[in-house]
Amino acid sequence: MDRVTGYLETTANILLNAPVDDIRKVANLVLQAYKTDKQVFVMGNGGSAATASHLACDLQKTIGHLREKKFKVMALTDNIPMMTAWANDVDYANIFASQLDTWVQPGDIVVGISGSGNSPNVIAALGLANEKGAITVGMSGFDGGWLAQVAQHNIIVPSSNMQQIEDAHMIFSHLIFRYLLEEFTT
Repeated sequence: MDRVTGYLETTANILLNAPVDDIRKVANLVLQAYKTDKQVFVMGNGGSAATASHLACDLQKTIGHLREKKFKVMALTDNIPMMTAWANDVDYANIFASQLDTWVQPGDIVVGISGSGNSPNVIAALGLANEKGAITVGMSGFDGGWLAQVAQHNIIVPSSNMQQIEDAHMIFSHLIFRYLLEEFTT
């Protein structure tokens, strides 16, 4: 089997073994947040930051475009000056928790994405969110890492390949988005 076919087949098998019940549960939590005027915050590092931004964009723009009621979604990854200020003046491990502390309310959803499950800044933010009464979700791979211990709800990709974990996270994010989209268009 060549490298291209091997990668695609392995990724397909990961998706076929995806934690469907966990994805559905998180999609329902996000849907409930919309229906009850709660906020959704998402964050991650590197490729996971891109996934967080993408998910926030899909939810806020598309759902907001289709409905009079807007979706309160924020990617904590998108304010580079704010992140670098917190990193420089305080500590990189607090770049998300420090932002979140200003906005998060009880019942809001806070989604932390970390391929390894061991990103200190994502874990710190979910810890703060738990203290503030938010509902926390971890998206990770491997065995879930420390994130799986902090998050109230988890979507763990059954893989140890970082690129395939990130592939799956993007697909799971699209599944969550489509779940909500179909709720409003059917």
